[in-house]
Amino acid sequence: MRAGGQRAHAAGDTRPGSRAEDVAPPVVRAGPRMIAVGGGKGGVGKTLLVANLAAAIAQAGHRVVAVDTDLEGANLHTVLGVPSPRTSLADYVARRELDLQRLLIDTPVPGLRLIAGTHSHLGSPQPRHFRRVELLGKLRKLPADYALVDLGAGTHPSVMDYFLVGDDGVLVLTPEPTSVENAYSFLRAAFYRRLRLAMASDSARELVNQAMDQGNERGIRTPLDLLHAVRSLAPEEGERFVAAVQGFRPRLVVNNVRSAADVRLGFAVRSVCRKYFGLDAEYLGYVNYDEAVSQAIRARRPVVLSHPRAEAAIYLTRIARKLLEARAPNREAGHAGTRLRPTRSGPRAHAGHPVAPRSPS
Repeated sequence: MRAGGQRAHAAGDTRPGSRAEDVAPPVVRAGPRMIAVGGGKGGVGKTLLVANLAAAIAQAGHRVVAVDTDLEGANLHTVLGVPSPRTSLADYVARRELDLQRLLIDTPVPGLRLIAGTHSHLGSPQPRHFRRVELLGKLRKLPADYALVDLGAGTHPSVMDYFLVGDDGVLVLTPEPTSVENAYSFLRAAFYRRLRLAMASDSARELVNQAMDQGNERGIRTPLDLLHAVRSLAPEEGERFVAAVQGFRPRLVVNNVRSAADVRLGFAVRSVCRKYFGLDAEYLGYVNYDEAVSQAIRARRPVVLSHPRAEAAIYLTRIARKLLEARAPNREAGHAGTRLRPTRSGPRAHAGHPVAPRSPS
C-alpha cells in the first residue's frame, strides 16, 4: 500500500526554535475528533490509510472530513475518486478563501467530505506558524464528527504541529530499513518539539534546542539526560517535561506486512519508544500487502469499498474500529505540552504518576 514518493517541504516557515515557533497552537476541544496521520518518509501509505479510515468511519454512520495538508504532493482526492478540485486548502493559505467550510467537497462516499490540497503555491506552499494556529482552530469548527488529516512526509514544523495537536497522532511505517529509520526520526522530532512547546522559560526551551543536536557540547545524549538538565534548571520545568511525555501517546501502524517478522516490527518500535523516550506508544495494527490495494488505486476508490473482503480491507476496517472504540489520548490529556501559553504551574499528567523516560540499556 503505497502513496507517492518523498516530498520535500519548501522553505518559508518561521525559524525553528524562535519565539514564534514556541507558541503552540490553541486547544479547542469541541468539534470533530482530529486524527493526524504522518510518517517519516513518502511512500509508506499515509494517504491510502487516511482515505480508507475515513471511508470506513463514514460507513459506520459518522460525519467525516478528510483534509489533505500535503500541499507539495496532494493526491488524497485521487484516492477518493474526486476529480481535480478547483478549490483547495491552498486557497486558504493564499488568503483567497478564509472560510474552510467553503472548501468542503463531496466525495463518492456518503458522509465523507474532502478539503483537497491541490494547486498550491510552489514557492511557499505551507502556511506560516500563526496561520497554522488559525487553521487548526478552524478545523475544530468543521461540521463533522471526525477530521482525518493527511500529513506531508518528513519533519517540517507544519507536519509536527498538525501531528501534535491532533487528538490522535498515527505514525505509518513499512518493514524497510529506510522507513524504520525515518519513523524514529519523526518520533524524535515530534518528541522534542512537544517538549519545547511545554517549557515556560526561554532557558528551558534553549536546553531542548541544544538536545536536538545529538552532538551538543553539554553532553545531553538521551531524554533522561535532558530531564536531569531541565530539573537542575528549575524543578517546575521538570514537572512540565514529565507531564508532556506522559500526555504524548502516538499510535503506530505497520503497512505492507508480508511475514510474522513484519508484524512484530510494531511491537519493537513500541518497545523502543518506551525504553528510550518514556512514551507509551500504541501499536494500532498492521495492514497486509495485498494486490487489491493496487487495483483500488487504479479504480480511484478506497479498498474498503472496492474490495471489502480483501485482507487489506479487513485489517484497515479493524484499525478504523479500534480508533472509534478508543478514547483520544490527547483530548483526554488536554493536549498537555501543547498549550498556547504554558501556565506557571505547568500541565498535569493525565493519569497516574508521571513516568520519566529511561536511558537505553
